[in-house]
Amino acid sequence: MSLSTLGLCPEILKALKDRGYESTTPIQKALIPAMLQGYDIMAGAQTGTGKTAGFILPILQELSKELVEGKHYLKAIIIAPTRELARQVHESVESYGKYLPLKSVVLYGGANMTSQVNRLKSGVDIVVATSGRLLEHIGKKNISVESVRYLVLDEADTILDMGFVHEVMQVIEKLPKKRQNVLVSATLSGSLKRLAQRILYKPKLIEVDSMGTSAQNVELLVNPVIKEKKMELLSFLIGSRNYQQVLVFVRKKQEADEVAEELNLSGLKTSVIHGDKSSGVRSRALEAFKEGKVRVLVATDIVARGLDIPNLAVVINFDIPHVTGDFLHRIGRTGRAGKRGIAITLVSPKEEIALKEVERLMGKAIQREEIEGYTPKGEKAQRGARKVVDRKRRTDGAFGRKKSSSTPTKKKRKTTKRDGFKNFGGKKRSR
Repeated sequence: MSLSTLGLCPEILKALKDRGYESTTPIQKALIPAMLQGYDIMAGAQTGTGKTAGFILPILQELSKELVEGKHYLKAIIIAPTRELARQVHESVESYGKYLPLKSVVLYGGANMTSQVNRLKSGVDIVVATSGRLLEHIGKKNISVESVRYLVLDEADTILDMGFVHEVMQVIEKLPKKRQNVLVSATLSGSLKRLAQRILYKPKLIEVDSMGTSAQNVELLVNPVIKEKKMELLSFLIGSRNYQQVLVFVRKKQEADEVAEELNLSGLKTSVIHGDKSSGVRSRALEAFKEGKVRVLVATDIVARGLDIPNLAVVINFDIPHVTGDFLHRIGRTGRAGKRGIAITLVSPKEEIALKEVERLMGKAIQREEIEGYTPKGEKAQRGARKVVDRKRRTDGAFGRKKSSSTPTKKKRKTTKRDGFKNFGGKKRSR
């Protein structure tokens, strides 16, 4: 569907044309008209499907009818779970609304408080914020929320995961009762639906794409690897395949620093972002990565939630996330906006159970790729043992050979199976 058919004002359409946008994505096609009709909405769609524009454009359209240069007061609040996502959403607000007499501000912890206060005092129409910093400004009366008519919770599943629900509810208690509420998420879990019941009024459910399936444009691969050789394999993959822009996910902050250090030592220019890094450091690292000044960005799950990195082709999971659902967020950083991407996961023997959980979430087995010198011996031994068992079965007539009255066939097949698994078990113990 063409964006021009949605009833958006000329100023917004002009801004969209500047960015090369002409047609709606499925989530935008469903979300924009529903918001313009005034519904409270619970929307679920995978990352990279255009959800951000889906909720920003109808808000801008409604505000365009009353915006006046020099007269600005807060009408819309968008809450994001992380400062990176808040900045990203705010950039979209500014981009889509650049031809409107609109003023907006982004608020998050770690940034200069005085600067934010000055921006608020000059008057704003839209605030994009993390819940903690927004609550702080409200508490200090730096901002008035009495005229807020739109509330959006972006990446609401992450808000839940990070434990920010209490702060969000404190913000909501201070807002006018009459307002439009929109809850947007990559996944629609049971806990998220319970949150929606507390916030939304007779909501319209919009769900595009199957939650728990990989993005169609992302090729998934698993590389079995000896735990001690993970770092070596990571460098080998990036270097030997000449990947020019790679986002590497790790579970822990300390591990992120260690991986980044090793990659830099191997000659791969690398930056790192995680929760212990200051806002400025994280911003500079992300921008350097987007601009191609560094080849690899190492990140923990929380700070990378919802990040939009244009044309990112490769994601490598150095490990499997603690929360299985985070796998969807990780791979969703690539294969966006119709482009192809690849997501590689390095799996040590102890992570095989966690991998099974991921495959259950994805609804399919993920293709395995073995690289000589890195594959665990146990994996090769297991395949060898299966071949031995199969050969013995065929030799013993387990696949249809006629039984002999003088031979205890049943007993012989049992013995053969037991011997085969004994050999496998022996190899495993000796390792």
